[in-house]
Amino acid sequence: MFGNLGDDAIETVLRHQIIGHIGCHANDITYVVPVSYAYENGYVYVHTEEGMKINMMRQNPKVCFETYLMENMGNWQCVIAWGYFEEITQEEERRKALQILLNRNLPIITSKTVQLTEEWPFVPENVNEIKGIVFRIKLTMKTGRYERTEEVRY
Repeated sequence: MFGNLGDDAIETVLRHQIIGHIGCHANDITYVVPVSYAYENGYVYVHTEEGMKINMMRQNPKVCFETYLMENMGNWQCVIAWGYFEEITQEEERRKALQILLNRNLPIITSKTVQLTEEWPFVPENVNEIKGIVFRIKLTMKTGRYERTEEVRY
C-alpha cells in the first residue's frame, strides 16, 4: 500500500532521522549532497565546512531537503521539503544551533560527519569554539509518502 504521510508523521520522520540530502542549484548546476542534521521547530540545522554546497546555497538560498526512514524495500517513509538556506554567524544564534546539533540522539557508532569536535563525544565548555559553518534551512513546504506491506497508518 502506498500513501501520503500526514503532518504529524512528516514531523516525526524529520525529528527522528539524522541523515538527509540537500538539493541546491546555482550556475546551471544542480547538486544533491548528504548531510547529518538536527530538526527543530521547522528548521533543519547543519554543521559543515566550506565547499560546493555552501557556495551554491549562498548564491541561491532556495533548496530542497529530503530524508527517509527505510525499514526495508516494502516499508518506508520519505519526506521531501523545500525551504531557504540561512547561514548562522551571530554568536548567540550559532551557539543555540550547535546545542541543537549536540543534543541529537546519535547511534553509538558514528562517523566524522556527525562528530562536531575532535574530542567527541565530549563538548568544549564554549560551543562557539567549534570550528566550521553552521546553517539552517527554514522549511516552508513539506510533503511525505510511504509504502507499507501491511495495514498500518502513519
